[in-house]
Amino acid sequence: MIRKILIKQKIKDANFFVEPDEIFLDSKNIQNFDRQQFEGRIEKPISKKTIFFIGSFFLIIFVVFSARLGYLQIKKGQLYLNRSNNNTLEKQVIFSDRGIIYDRNKVELAWNKKDEEAPTAIRTYMSPGFSHLLGYVSYPKQDDSGNFWQSDFIGKDGLEKQHNEELKGENGSKIVEVDVRDKVHSENIVNAPTRGADVVTTIDSRIQKQLFTFIKNLSQSNGFAGGAGVIMNVQNGEVITSTSYPEYDSEVLSLGKDSEKIKGYFTDKRKVFIDKTISGLYTPGSIVKPFFAIGALAEGVIDPYKKILSTGSISIPNPYLPGQKTVFKDWRAQGWVDMRQALAVSSDVYFYEIGGGFEGQKGLGIANIEKYARLFDIGQKTDIDLPDEKGGTIPSPEWKIKNFKGEQWRIGDTYHTAIGQYGFQVTPMEMARAISAVANYGTLVSPHYILGDTAKEKAVSKIDLKKEYFDVVHEGMRQGVLNGTSVALNVPYVHVASKTGTAQLGVNKNKVNSWIIGFFPYENPKYAYTIMMEAGPSTNGVGASSIMRQLLDWMSINTPEYFK
Repeated sequence: MIRKILIKQKIKDANFFVEPDEIFLDSKNIQNFDRQQFEGRIEKPISKKTIFFIGSFFLIIFVVFSARLGYLQIKKGQLYLNRSNNNTLEKQVIFSDRGIIYDRNKVELAWNKKDEEAPTAIRTYMSPGFSHLLGYVSYPKQDDSGNFWQSDFIGKDGLEKQHNEELKGENGSKIVEVDVRDKVHSENIVNAPTRGADVVTTIDSRIQKQLFTFIKNLSQSNGFAGGAGVIMNVQNGEVITSTSYPEYDSEVLSLGKDSEKIKGYFTDKRKVFIDKTISGLYTPGSIVKPFFAIGALAEGVIDPYKKILSTGSISIPNPYLPGQKTVFKDWRAQGWVDMRQALAVSSDVYFYEIGGGFEGQKGLGIANIEKYARLFDIGQKTDIDLPDEKGGTIPSPEWKIKNFKGEQWRIGDTYHTAIGQYGFQVTPMEMARAISAVANYGTLVSPHYILGDTAKEKAVSKIDLKKEYFDVVHEGMRQGVLNGTSVALNVPYVHVASKTGTAQLGVNKNKVNSWIIGFFPYENPKYAYTIMMEAGPSTNGVGASSIMRQLLDWMSINTPEYFK
């Protein structure tokens, strides 16, 4: 009784405060606990077993770390002290892989080959026939201490140079610990390298390789100094082949180790380093006649049906020897020829007369000859995407004054210019572009080597001349294949239009450049071609025509899709 009274008094004094320990007295009897929230649980002390287990775990960790620390600091301490004093940390380059150059069918033209002995990959090239197109590279270079003073591959010619920024990628770097014996103890990558972008070209490597082989074989067997060939899409400017002989070895120049071979390139009189397709300037001869025929029609100089008689030559008074005649010869007596026939048989007399005028026949004159040559971009760079392109030369009175100590321009100079002689010089690429504009009725496309280069494909200009003028030239060039100077190209599997040219060289005229230009298929032109064989004997019975015939035969079997 007394205890109850004390308890009641205690509760009253505590303002009904309940002590915590009193809560748990009857907790086991309380119903409906939320046991997920730990309601109704009585606290329990941590068991001795648990304390022993945790203590043992930390003791083991302490023992292991102490043992390792003792090993490193006591047993190996002096070794690592010496290593820390002698080892150095170096920042080294991780070389990026250069992008691959492909042909239009994704065949590799230039790629990387791993070298176990060197820190960089070896740049490898398709060969032969591609060196001037692809170019070569300069490898990263080290000083005597092994430090790289040039840490990038640098394109030095061709597409390697033109597209170096895309191809080279970005080098990475790493920190390397080395000892005094250059033994690597550790390394960590700081920046990973970024691979260079690939380049896909418009080139068909199958045709290019074969064309180069034909040019090389004819040069070696028939005494030509070299040659070049171009095939181009007349609708969008894609260059299908672009090859030049002789050529250098891209891998030899890139590595730079074969000093004797490299020295031979520099002393070779054939000028091995010149890409003849874009940097070689050559006298064109009669391949300029189609453009002057269009000019003569546009200027109303002659009706295409009017015939001119070629007895083998024309003569005019000699300005230096009064009473004597200067004779301008045709390559043979052609008889009466109209414009189509004159193109087919390549009559010089016809083009002397419509070029410079003769007796009752009006001529274009040198100003208009230059006008129509430049209208087709002859004598100018094509702005193709390769370095070192050259522009040609069209003779003019101003040109003669500059190059011949103020000499006066004479009618004979106009005659020679009208048949692509005198000081006329062109590149094979500019002639491929010019004849493309004849094939497609006046659209000057922009030659290019990168597949899908929309900027180049849109860079076109239009020659505003009547379609009928182009038709006359088309028909004349087709007649040249059927029964004229290009009869070698009269093949059954594709109809070809063509114009040959034989440019005499030197004072003695015992050397010639042999040319052929044209397009196919005749009914719906898609591809233009230019082949030039340089400085062969004038007595040669074969030349550029035989090269193109061999190529057409080969293509009819191996790449017939180009004839459709």
